[in-house]
Amino acid sequence: MKMKKFVIIVAGGKGKRMGSDIPKQFLLLNGLPVLMHTITAFYKYDKNAEIIIVIPEDQISMWKKLCISYKFIISHVIVRGGDVRFQSVKNALPFITGESLVAVHDGVRPLVSNSTISLCFDSAREKGNAIPVVPIFESIRKININDSEAVDRHNYYTVQTPQVFRHDILIKAYEQAYVAEFTDDSTVVEKSGVKINLIEGHRENFKITNKMDMILAEALLVQRVNYPPGSSDN
Repeated sequence: MKMKKFVIIVAGGKGKRMGSDIPKQFLLLNGLPVLMHTITAFYKYDKNAEIIIVIPEDQISMWKKLCISYKFIISHVIVRGGDVRFQSVKNALPFITGESLVAVHDGVRPLVSNSTISLCFDSAREKGNAIPVVPIFESIRKININDSEAVDRHNYYTVQTPQVFRHDILIKAYEQAYVAEFTDDSTVVEKSGVKINLIEGHRENFKITNKMDMILAEALLVQRVNYPPGSSDN
């Protein structure tokens, strides 16, 4: 049976680490707000996927004005965000209907590729959930109270989004009470007793948090425009 696809995009950034008064999901990236690039990535993957945007209540008006200004017409539902990510995702869950797969993605990961999205959905359909991760390439140290110690980087991975789940798994997991360790959806689902399925992510799918990230994202987007996959110049 073909399952419906939902995409919950959580966009609650404040832009503090950017040194900007504009929330980072609304900053311009190659001529468009970051969040518009993120939405477009999922629309290109599947035009029938239902997209839900979770935004702080005091930013909803700004987002609607941006959609008008940039003539952004990709259909999406706007949901009021909560004080923490857990509550923001929970606020979006009533909009999930029927037998479906649900992706939860960071609004400031605009460079997610079609292949990564596809792998996440395909793996979740087979195993119930899919969490993209990438290996750590630099040496890392664990900080203790008075000193630090080297740890084997091969035992650690960086977690990305989209994290995709079968709808019943995700909805049941979010019936739990919030605890501080819920930093992403995989920790919520794991706490409910479900085994997490890790899949290969991609380094380009990084989360924009500072000015350097914006510069890198801009360069990568320009590269994609000039040399799209399959072009003869590649």
